Amino acid sequence: MASHNAPSSRSGRTRAALIAAGFELLVDRPIDAIPIDDVVAKAGVAKGSFFNHFSDKQDFASAIATEVRLELEARVTQANSAIADPIERIAGGLRVCIEFARDQPKRTTVLLRSHSNPTSRAHPLNRGLAADFEAARAQGLLCPEASESGILFWMGICQAVMANVVESNPGRNEAQKRLGEMLVLGLTGLGIDRDRALTMAFPK
Repeated sequence: MASHNAPSSRSGRTRAALIAAGFELLVDRPIDAIPIDDVVAKAGVAKGSFFNHFSDKQDFASAIATEVRLELEARVTQANSAIADPIERIAGGLRVCIEFARDQPKRTTVLLRSHSNPTSRAHPLNRGLAADFEAARAQGLLCPEASESGILFWMGICQAVMANVVESNPGRNEAQKRLGEMLVLGLTGLGIDRDRALTMAFPK
């Protein structure tokens, strides 16, 4: 039985080594600037092993980004687990994004540099956000434009804020101020009343 499982186990270890190498390399440079030779050298595997697991560098970057995105989505799900209001849940996702960028700047950098952040509402990684937007739309909480383009708008805000947090490394108070301002801008952009947006962004 052990020998039967060995190839699969070995393949898994090779893939894990390649992913780990990719994480380290993507912190310093975008995927287009990373030769496959550098990846396999960092991972300590043969070059042919790379193509046993990934079709090209973009496929490789996508696999790495998916790992980070799944981690981020798990945090959002946990943070929103006791929240029913869809607008509060949407806002909660941005809060988690900023916290993640502050706590995990290297993983955030890898996510942003991968050029593999799916924006379609039908993509599995966007299922939770899409459900929150659909609930908000059904309750008449969104402006007409946000019904179709709100997810793209919100994802753009999240990615821009995460990039800014990694770049500027703000302290907690400054990060909270940035979060509040972006929540007001973002929520009012979705059609939420300004007074409600201010209350959510800067609770007393």
